[in-house]
Amino acid sequence: MSINIYVGNLSFDSTEGELQTLFEAYGAVDSAKIIVDQFTNRSRGFGFIEMQNREEGLKAIQELDSKDLGGRALKVNEARPKTNSGGGGGRRESRGSRW
Repeated sequence: MSINIYVGNLSFDSTEGELQTLFEAYGAVDSAKIIVDQFTNRSRGFGFIEMQNREEGLKAIQELDSKDLGGRALKVNEARPKTNSGGGGGRRESRGSRW
């Protein structure tokens, strides 16, 4: 079973190749993705790693959380699925006066 891993507090100079190499020390990496801003194409400071083996991924999380990379302490944990919190967006009508 595979595992998806969140990696936060990345240096803006970090590369996907660097991230993949870091995690390959713990097992096979299916993908390494750094999330970038859609307008500036600059790193948003976090990314995701997908590893083939869950146990190897959990070991990588344990070993790499708080590890220094590029002068920053990484925040590494198992990625959680994005949830819809129900907030934000949309216009709300109030009852009563519009003034």
